[in-house]
Amino acid sequence: MTDRGIRASRILLIAGLILASLNLRPALAGISPVLGEIMSDLGLSAAGGGAITTVMVVCLGVLAPLAPLLARRFGLDRTLLAGLVVLAAGVVLRAAGSIPALYVGAAVAGTAIAIMNVVMPGVVKQHFPSQVGLFTSVYVSGLVLGAAVASGLTVPLEHATGYGWREVTAMAAIPAVAAAVLWLPQTLRPPARAGNAPRPFRALLRARMTWAVTAYMGLQSLTFYIMLAWIPTIFRDAGLPADQAGYLLGLTNLAQIAATLTVPVLAGRARSQVPHVTAAVLLTIVGYVGMMVAPTAVPWLWMIVLGLGQGASIALALLIIALRAPDPTSVTALSAVAQSAGYVLAALGPFLIGALHQSSGGWTLPLLAGFGACVLQSVAGFLAGRPAPVGAERAHRVTAAE
Repeated sequence: MTDRGIRASRILLIAGLILASLNLRPALAGISPVLGEIMSDLGLSAAGGGAITTVMVVCLGVLAPLAPLLARRFGLDRTLLAGLVVLAAGVVLRAAGSIPALYVGAAVAGTAIAIMNVVMPGVVKQHFPSQVGLFTSVYVSGLVLGAAVASGLTVPLEHATGYGWREVTAMAAIPAVAAAVLWLPQTLRPPARAGNAPRPFRALLRARMTWAVTAYMGLQSLTFYIMLAWIPTIFRDAGLPADQAGYLLGLTNLAQIAATLTVPVLAGRARSQVPHVTAAVLLTIVGYVGMMVAPTAVPWLWMIVLGLGQGASIALALLIIALRAPDPTSVTALSAVAQSAGYVLAALGPFLIGALHQSSGGWTLPLLAGFGACVLQSVAGFLAGRPAPVGAERAHRVTAAE
């Protein structure tokens, strides 16, 4: 291949990675701005409304172990393509209009996101082994940007088009199909052979670092999905109009980009990620406290601070997964373990917060519960952010890729 062909191939690879990453959150983030409409239209309680997000996040956890099996059989690139296609199908089904279709479609979309979540760190390790920090930053920023666009534009799209929540949420299928088309060239090449690679699950499950990474992944996801599911409702209950509440959710997602663009690059060069983890948790806590004490005073400030903390947290979780494993096969395995157990834990968040709100009649108790989760997140992050000790299992050695 000529130099021009190599450059074109690399540009196509990077563009495909970015567009695929943009599809990792819109199916989730696009629900919360219209959650009140969905609940009213279908007669769902607060717990039932929170369960829409919970179903998806449960799938992110329970079905994550499918990803390493698919990747071993078909390769990382083809597994990612399949995830994009299934995601588009799930989003369309979810918008069909009935309660069964709502939850089944959410489960299908959640399954697709589970697969893509797990393989993305492995894709980065496979295609960019010497630039893990940089391209972790790139794809996590795409993940956050996709969530920001979905959360910020859902209600304005309703107003501009005259469509209801069904049609507007179904639009998330369009970028998924576009990403599948752009990623298709990567799947036409022979997949990297992993059939003879050792299965690292047994060693992973015995290692303390695995469970530290898993706990950090789960707790930062729990605190994130609580806010993703309920921020617009919290602000509406505080007296803000629905469109402004949606904009504020979009703002916190946009603020995350500042963290995801910089934190992985800086933390990836450091031996220990503990200082970065600690700063991220403190910012998240400030955001929670601000919403609890004075939600309408300076809501834009709380959302910026919260976004910086949560953006740094998810970026660090995914970076730590990539740094603690030496090759794409091990990265995918560690990613599956951490995201499987982690997202099962995270799935409890939206449902429990909805139930606490329903029982207490306010948001103080639910937000106090979120604050407590942030404290636990700081403990898990301290353990996960430390460099793996000398002599630890091969699957957990920090790479020198940076």
